[in-house]
Amino acid sequence: MTKFSANLGFLWQDIALPDAIRAAADAGFEAVECHFPYDVDPIDVKAALDQTGLPMLGLNTRVGDVEKGEFGLSALPGREEEARHLIDEAFDYATVIGCRAVHVMAGKSGGTEEAAQTFQSNLAYAAKRAATMDVTVLIEPINQRDAPGYHHSTIEDARSIINGIGYDNVKAMFDCYHLQIMQGDLLTRLKDNLDIISHIQIAAVPDRGEPDTGEVDYRWLLSQLDDLPYDGFVGAEYKPRLDTNAGLSWLKPFTG
Repeated sequence: MTKFSANLGFLWQDIALPDAIRAAADAGFEAVECHFPYDVDPIDVKAALDQTGLPMLGLNTRVGDVEKGEFGLSALPGREEEARHLIDEAFDYATVIGCRAVHVMAGKSGGTEEAAQTFQSNLAYAAKRAATMDVTVLIEPINQRDAPGYHHSTIEDARSIINGIGYDNVKAMFDCYHLQIMQGDLLTRLKDNLDIISHIQIAAVPDRGEPDTGEVDYRWLLSQLDDLPYDGFVGAEYKPRLDTNAGLSWLKPFTG
């Protein structure tokens, strides 16, 4: 049976994060995850998590200067001090709310060798911090159509980075939306890389809406997870076409 997590970076954006956690519980989700919760008091987030009993699976490091088009700093040479400040901020927040993972956003590095070395160094910094907290460090291949120049964009890129870092607590997010755009053949890539995958996310391709139309048949794909086997959560990280509640009918075939 697939366990679904509501990604509150996209879902229930019209209400405050603590209320969105409660809405996710009411909708039948078994966990939540978010992007950038830093403007919300972590004590309020923790209270909502405790009230609902939902775990917070993950959060992201900040992206940097949005107006300049930045999308993470950890693979940007010369920005190490800023990147590590954002890593520390993310882990501090995760500590308060009991979050299980921190996604260290690499940024639009262009994939140079210097950028690769910078990212490895910053990931090692994060991995050492995570080891003291029993938290997982996540990296995510992000497609080049939505984020041109992003540091890594395929699951094989992620494997190379993880193998090079040498820390068991650094894993990959397998976002089906991004990897369908970049690579396709999702089930084979899941099977081949299951040892490094800690979390799966879904959205329709190509519009990133509810995962009930488009190129990927998620009812079929997710039915294969038990045979892989994958026992983690599947994150609903999609952009509702209307509003969140109106689009939740996609869940019914999975939950009854």
